[in-house]
Amino acid sequence: METFADRLKAAMNEQGLKQVDLVRLAQQKGIKLGKSHVSQYVSGKTIPRTDILHFLADALQVDPDWLNNNNDNDSTLSDVDKIQTSADNSGGMKVREFKKSSKLNNVLYDVRGPVVDEAARMEEMGTHVLKLNIGNPAPFGFRTPDEVIYDMSRQLSDCEGYSASAGLFSARKAIMQYAQLKHLPNVTMSDIYTGNGVSELINLTMSALLDTGDEILIPSPDYPLWTACATLAGGKPVHYICDEQSDWYPDIEDMRKKINDRTKAIVIINPNNPTGALYPKEVLQQIVDLAREHQLIIFSDEIYDRLVMDGKEHVSIASLAPDLFCVTFSGLSKSHMIAGFRIGWMILSGNKNIARDYIEGIKMLSNMRLCSNVPAQSIVQTALGGHQSVNDYIVPGGRIYEQREYVYKALTDIPGISAVKPQAAFYMFPKIDTKKFDIVNDEKFALDLLRDKKLLIVHGGGFNWKEPDHFRVVYLPRIEILKEAVEKIGDFLSYYRQ
Repeated sequence: METFADRLKAAMNEQGLKQVDLVRLAQQKGIKLGKSHVSQYVSGKTIPRTDILHFLADALQVDPDWLNNNNDNDSTLSDVDKIQTSADNSGGMKVREFKKSSKLNNVLYDVRGPVVDEAARMEEMGTHVLKLNIGNPAPFGFRTPDEVIYDMSRQLSDCEGYSASAGLFSARKAIMQYAQLKHLPNVTMSDIYTGNGVSELINLTMSALLDTGDEILIPSPDYPLWTACATLAGGKPVHYICDEQSDWYPDIEDMRKKINDRTKAIVIINPNNPTGALYPKEVLQQIVDLAREHQLIIFSDEIYDRLVMDGKEHVSIASLAPDLFCVTFSGLSKSHMIAGFRIGWMILSGNKNIARDYIEGIKMLSNMRLCSNVPAQSIVQTALGGHQSVNDYIVPGGRIYEQREYVYKALTDIPGISAVKPQAAFYMFPKIDTKKFDIVNDEKFALDLLRDKKLLIVHGGGFNWKEPDHFRVVYLPRIEILKEAVEKIGDFLSYYRQ
């Protein structure tokens, strides 16, 4: 029996349309339809809701009933809890099916999306997959400093209960002292909140700030959790361009053009994921000037601030903005190789008088989750004090430095691949010559690479980059593994065409 996916693919072939064409047509009509959504429709993993079904039928010039194949499962019934007409085994009783909230319809997180799902399926079948998709240091042999493990084990019996919702005193004191070293202005103990990683705190701050229709400027490419959390909170993410021709620095004029009376804040990710860019003080000052002109909050994601190479220095944007309200995010997941411990923090600084009601909202949500992981909080003081072992990795001879040097040269030696050399973190965002390889769908490129070469990367669209011409690689693996990965990519591109 023909499925919805079968008819969708047949109609697309008839009209000569690819998945990316449907996404662009949707954008032109003001309909939110992501690449991941279309990929899931084509693969048969899900069926669109009614409004998307009618858009697809219109775009493909077919009857919606034919396209839907008279399938009642998702399209002819409402998006609220649905009563199926089919009977269950209990003898004719109508079965109630529960669907995900419509708030999630436009939420995407492709760093762990359909390509990763396919990799998981392959692994379940016994296939070994080489993973360059997630910045998780532990699987690649990076170990937590011994002193951190020792101190946590000594304190475990003292960490059985809840802490204060903002966090342990010792952890917040150490974070406050770190904020002083970074020259963040007007910071007290009450301005510091610990979280189960920075991810939880991003979600919390977006939920506390955004009303339906409020806009927030987020970089493109971005770390997609920012876009997802802003969307889930009811806000409208507006992506400003980071310019590859200018070392991936934010395009200030593009930022300026996208500010209106609904804009509440600017997000920066510095050092940047996925590009590895480090923003100089001059660029940060321009962002501060823009935020000051339009009275905007600044959110700065600085989780990689201790992974800066080539003798450069990270500058916290909040240190340049004592008169603005800033929220600075950091943590230990990357610098201390303890991503699984889930310990991050945020620091409120600058002019807090203009954000008193917003801060009350932050406190409310912080109280509601009771507290963050207490054993992980217990080692913040140890981790931030004394010798910083991460410094050994980011200088010549250190693993992260040498792996960056290798992967940058090896990838850019492949005909049709170019890249800006990253200055921080452990990611690179290479560009593919789409004309040379006839690539029109970067998610398909990632899937084909996975299936052909058993190599997992993240396509550029996963970071809200609109063109199908980039992908992200993680250079945490040792050089011998990176060499194997680059050889696979080079061989794949020697014959691949879409």
